Amino acid sequence: MSGVPLASTTAALLACAVTLALAPAAPLFAQAATAAPSLEMRRPVAAVIEDYVRIGLASNLALQSATLEVERSQAGLDAARARFFPEASLAARYTRAEGGREITLPLSGAFNPVYGTLNELLAADGKPARFGSIEDPSFSLLREREQDTRISVVQPLFAPAIPAAVRVRRSALEASEFARLALTQRLRRDITIGYLDWLRAGRAATLTEASRTLLAENLRVTDSLFRNGKVTQDQVLRARAELLAVEQQVIETEAVRDQLRGFVNFLMNRPLDTPLESADTEDELQRATHDLSALREGALTRRPELAQAGSAVDAARSQTDIARAARLPTLALGIDGGTQGERYEFGSGRNFATVSLLLNWTLFDGGARRADERAAKLAERQAGNRRDELALQVQLEVQTALDRLTASERSLQAAETRAEAARAAFRIAGRKRDEGMVSQVEFLDSRTSLTSAELNLNAVRFQLLARQAELDYATGAPQP
Repeated sequence: MSGVPLASTTAALLACAVTLALAPAAPLFAQAATAAPSLEMRRPVAAVIEDYVRIGLASNLALQSATLEVERSQAGLDAARARFFPEASLAARYTRAEGGREITLPLSGAFNPVYGTLNELLAADGKPARFGSIEDPSFSLLREREQDTRISVVQPLFAPAIPAAVRVRRSALEASEFARLALTQRLRRDITIGYLDWLRAGRAATLTEASRTLLAENLRVTDSLFRNGKVTQDQVLRARAELLAVEQQVIETEAVRDQLRGFVNFLMNRPLDTPLESADTEDELQRATHDLSALREGALTRRPELAQAGSAVDAARSQTDIARAARLPTLALGIDGGTQGERYEFGSGRNFATVSLLLNWTLFDGGARRADERAAKLAERQAGNRRDELALQVQLEVQTALDRLTASERSLQAAETRAEAARAAFRIAGRKRDEGMVSQVEFLDSRTSLTSAELNLNAVRFQLLARQAELDYATGAPQP
């Protein structure tokens, strides 16, 4: 059986089965587009992404935790500022005592001999004795009942550690705010790229589904030809292998699409199986020129991670000030007022008040404060090194993102050219098939090349949008 007659017979019986997929000037990708909702009914992809980003910013759990961290840092700053103000406290002590040490005054040994001598002199004069003997008095060291109630007020007058602690807390607050802003930008990037990947997987699933429909019909017709003795079994096996390969690809693309949908919903804190809205991306593919040096400079001024690192350096510097302040004296004013006695009584003779100047200065501690100051200086240098390293990392991210975007733009041009060539070759193969000038194997190879080219073009288009989102994130581009 010659190749040309076989192709002619095959073409005649497959004509109606492949008309929908093989019509001239109507490539496979166009059929997939018409199978989905029309592009005019879809919103632009930027509008859909912005809505999803707004939902994510309002409900993402990680961002909520970052907001709580900012509030916690604010509370720490308020606590540090409160140390500038006087501290008032009430202290009350009421004691009931029993037993304990007793104190005895040795008065008998001092006065009884004197009294005895006086009594003898009185007796010599014929007068009665007038002085009796005494015993040593004793009393308990602890009162049986005692109370001490006072209000104490302490106002710092000179405490260098307090303003340094306030600066530390303020820097920590700024760092937490910048960390929240950085998380916001990462969330925007992740939602954007995740949604674009979901769109890409959805379009790929549509393309492979259209290809599966074509190959299923091709298998049915080829099997009919084999039963009628028009083709050999290898043609049926080849058609079945092609169909199974596409079915496997459909399963994989649908699984990837569902996973990406779950990831995007996870970022928005929604049920993972919540449907996502499709969007139009045709107007989003724009080519623009970029200046690498300008992008780097912009990233160094706009990236919140760098501002966060700068706040960490300020906090470390203030920690050094705290360690240095520990070597200085502190001075405070203390005022105490209240009542003391065996029972609660108020009035003249019972109340008391004191005013004190409280000086505290540690003169020797074995070098502990000097070591703390040295450790704080080293921590400040480490924070500065991390900031400088992060600046270099940001510049590298910008360069990498720009290189990847440029490569995607060039790949898009090649992918478009490849897809056009594959469509033209497919149209020619279709005409040759209608005229019986091409075998089924060559026709299927042409169909496979077209599907591969269309899938590649679909992937490169969405890859270009994702790379643009990555560049926007790397440069800290202002977001709407």
